[in-house]
Amino acid sequence: MKVQGYAAQQAKSPLGPFSFERREPGDHDILIDIEYCGICHTDIHQVGDEWGGSIFPMVPGHEITGIVSKTGLKVTRYKTGDRVGVGCFVDSCRKCDACNKNLEQYCTNGMVTTYNGTGKDGSITQGGYSNKIVVDENYVLRIPESIPLDSAAPLLCAGITLYSPLMHWKAGPGKKVAIIGLGGIGHMGVKIAHALGAEVTVLSHSLKKQEDGKKLGADYFYTTSDPATFEKLKGHFDLIINTVSADIDWNQYLELLSLDGSMVVVGIPEKQTSVGAFPLVAGRRSLAGSLIGGIKETQEMLDFCGKNNIASEIELIPIQKVNEAYKRILASDVRYRFVIDIKSLV
Repeated sequence: MKVQGYAAQQAKSPLGPFSFERREPGDHDILIDIEYCGICHTDIHQVGDEWGGSIFPMVPGHEITGIVSKTGLKVTRYKTGDRVGVGCFVDSCRKCDACNKNLEQYCTNGMVTTYNGTGKDGSITQGGYSNKIVVDENYVLRIPESIPLDSAAPLLCAGITLYSPLMHWKAGPGKKVAIIGLGGIGHMGVKIAHALGAEVTVLSHSLKKQEDGKKLGADYFYTTSDPATFEKLKGHFDLIINTVSADIDWNQYLELLSLDGSMVVVGIPEKQTSVGAFPLVAGRRSLAGSLIGGIKETQEMLDFCGKNNIASEIELIPIQKVNEAYKRILASDVRYRFVIDIKSLV
């Protein structure tokens, strides 16, 4: 079927109107009329081929919400009219240990990403900056009625990126959690950690978002540009989640962990980061990473957000302003996530 979208034709080129083909729904597929798609910093990295391996033309977008408009003959999970979402991947091998443990994001044979990926049929996947998408029902999420579809879109990446490590490292009452960076991802970490009952601290390069942080649920807010912050908070946190991709000294932050504390990296710096042994061995501390979540956990996150009235703070834009939005993201000029109104394609 013919689909309309916005694509980058080559690395670092502006996005523009693009018409392309999607498959007709198979027995286990559903056709989704996309209403909204969040803009993730990953989209900018991929369009710029900053991580290598980008495939063009590229239709970005992996924070997708919309309405089911057609179902395959054997679909059992969804029906026409359902409110649904699609996150960072649309398939996996379904056979490896990770897939069998509902951890498809760590699929040994590689998950099939929503865009800039290669499907099992050899086709190149195209993402949510488009008006329709066809996805296997097993990789689709249900959006709770209590969450608006536009502010739900970033939950499919930013939300699960923070929910997964907060749950895995057991954030909750009695735990002291720090979020490095109050951006599109970080602000979701503050909201979710607060809802889990943890003590929440934001560590930011400046105090300009301090009022926002408190409104979002942060108990404390410190600027990392002040050396006194690292002295005052030494050995304080049980869990630190680093959401930034900027070049920062991880060793400084490891020193803020308590005995047996963990720092989890979810932001990916462009360059390799040097880590010393002493900050780790001195406090039996751990440095770890986390990558989104599986389908089961992502649905759990959506249901949790639905019950706790959690959604992303967004700025809704027409798709014609996507290139401007990319520039503003690089300038940190958004609070806190851009979402494209896909109806503007018409």
